Amino acid sequence: MARDTVETHFTQAVAMLEPGPARDPGRPVRDGVALTGEQCRRLFHRQLDSRLLDVAARWLRTQDEGYYTIGSAGHEGNAAVAAALRPGDPALLHYRSGAFYLTRSEQAGRLPEQGIRDVLMGLTAAADEPIAGGRHKVFGHPELAVIPQTSTIASHLPRAVGVAFAIERARALGVRTAWPQDAIAVCSFGDASVNHASALSGFNTASYATYQGQALPLLFVCEDNGIGISVRTPKGWVEASARRPGIAYFSADGCDLAQAYDVAVRAAEHVREHRSPAFLHLSTVRLMGHAGSDVESAYRTQREIKADLARDPLLRTAAMLVEAGLETPEGLLTTYESARDHVLRMAMETTRSPRLGSAREVMQPIAPRDAELIARISPVAATAEAREKAFAGSLPENDQPLTLCQSINRTLADALTVYPELTVFGEDVARKGGVYGVTRGLQKRFGPGRVFDTLLDEQAVLGLALGAGVSGMLPVPEIQYLAYLHNALDQIRGEAATLSFFSRGSYTNPMVVRVAGYAYQKGFGGHFHNDNAVAALRDIPGLVIASPSRPDDASAMLRTCLAAARTSGSVCVYLEPIALYHTRDLFEEGDGGWLAPYAPPGRWAETHVPIGRARSYGDGRDLTIVTFGNGVRMSLRAAVRLTQEGYGCRVLDLRWLAPLPMEDLLRAAELTGNVLVADETRHSGGVSEGVVAELLDAGFTGSIARVTSSDSFVPLGRAADHVLLSEEEIEQAARKLLG
Repeated sequence: MARDTVETHFTQAVAMLEPGPARDPGRPVRDGVALTGEQCRRLFHRQLDSRLLDVAARWLRTQDEGYYTIGSAGHEGNAAVAAALRPGDPALLHYRSGAFYLTRSEQAGRLPEQGIRDVLMGLTAAADEPIAGGRHKVFGHPELAVIPQTSTIASHLPRAVGVAFAIERARALGVRTAWPQDAIAVCSFGDASVNHASALSGFNTASYATYQGQALPLLFVCEDNGIGISVRTPKGWVEASARRPGIAYFSADGCDLAQAYDVAVRAAEHVREHRSPAFLHLSTVRLMGHAGSDVESAYRTQREIKADLARDPLLRTAAMLVEAGLETPEGLLTTYESARDHVLRMAMETTRSPRLGSAREVMQPIAPRDAELIARISPVAATAEAREKAFAGSLPENDQPLTLCQSINRTLADALTVYPELTVFGEDVARKGGVYGVTRGLQKRFGPGRVFDTLLDEQAVLGLALGAGVSGMLPVPEIQYLAYLHNALDQIRGEAATLSFFSRGSYTNPMVVRVAGYAYQKGFGGHFHNDNAVAALRDIPGLVIASPSRPDDASAMLRTCLAAARTSGSVCVYLEPIALYHTRDLFEEGDGGWLAPYAPPGRWAETHVPIGRARSYGDGRDLTIVTFGNGVRMSLRAAVRLTQEGYGCRVLDLRWLAPLPMEDLLRAAELTGNVLVADETRHSGGVSEGVVAELLDAGFTGSIARVTSSDSFVPLGRAADHVLLSEEEIEQAARKLLG
């Protein structure tokens, strides 16, 4: 295959090198550095393999056999970072981390060909590729502690903070995780990424934690090539962005392997010894453009491109070996040609590997749940003695019937008692006990190590959960209001939901995200405290969305979500209707119709609520009202009045918004032949659209109607009544449907 400018420049420059006096390979490769000649030679081979993988990627693309050509050329100095770390240190890498990955693979005792083949199979979307299985080209491997990351810019930094946090928190709690107790986390990213909100969230959270004296062993690695696609990074900006309270700053020339290694060792030692974060700033270059289709000459001068070629890290490592008398130019060129032929031959072999052959194969890792296992785990409770101690002798099953808020609180307490790896955290959840008192008393009972407040940043909250989950803990973060979740939705969409998919289930994010949501709360108005938008959640593949409305369902469904997270790595969003938190009555004041007793552990198995199972009220044969959340209470009240008029109604509480309970929905629909969907979310993009579509797809031939809230944000005060679904609208729609 033809050679581009980078290859030609490298071979021509190597041929002109002048050998120096021979050094002992066991001694430093040059004066004033710690990197030995033998280390330098070994890392050069991994740098070379990484470079040739970029050459192979572009060749595969010309043969229509490859799909991903964003390479690592110019960033091969990150091999020094890998060499400065231990194989068990969890790594979250960006897409120019080829040399790091190959070095880590060799550190773990694998043959160099194994790491090369891993990358080639990713390039060709081979179904046997060890991390994503042909679903995406990512650097990752479950045996190398490399957690795969998607291409979303900087979205992995909040998770990296969470991983570092989990290492220390688990050690303090005596809980085992996926990482060694003295491990440090590392995450790498480019210079343009430091400006992204996710990166800023990661830096700020690390600084915030360290400022308060919390241990956080995390090494940030910025590989600064000075340009983001075509936009230049101002000189000095990365350093200015990196210098934050509590984060030690280290810098090195990432094109100088010896200097990069020495500084990376110091940075890693600082993090490991002090258990506090550091920022390693490596100056690099970008060769071969941003990606295979990128034409650099459209936005860079020839002088700039030539300047980068002169700093080629592979060439500079070659020069260091020759100057140390450890290699000859002729020997290096022979090595280059031999390795080039070898990698290209392997690339050709990889094109014959099987590809994913069906939608079922592609989707298999999205949400693999074992319903029977979840049903067995969900009823598990702590010992009677442990529960007596946790509840100070006043067991919740012996109390009066509970509100929704109280039921969730007691269930969290039971879960904290039985699962030592479970933590509850978020804004105001600890001392205050939550804005609505849902977590009241939990920190006092279980301590600040397990129930704690976070800074006011939803990305940080979810990042902590992502890092804790992938480390083997069971996080239960709270997002204070549904509207606030949209500030950080990519942490669920781009990070949590994709991890199992892009790792074939090797890595998962077990987590239950509690979200106070929906509208109708009195005296606390406005859009950001009364949000009824869930469409952005419902289109995330594999995400479980629980929407309990009654206290007994809330308890059982929370146990189900925790069991699904614990056994299957499920990502669950648990939507709590704010307006029903403290509701006590159903039809009239004092009837206690919205209270429910707390089931004792002996009844948890029989009251288990499987994911995707609805709850039916009534046995009418004229009309089925399908609803959820606040709509359940409104529909039950409306159904009573319709019954008094002679209509036989039943109400179906979906309980789960994803996956929808299709079996129960279709059965309830066919029992009456008339379905009214009462949907408190919006007319466009609301839950009812999905319900109606599912009924039609399933072949339901009866009558269907829906009544929803308006396509509006929720305004303040009584103005909200004009745009939110009401009981009267449900009744009117029912009468119209029934004729």
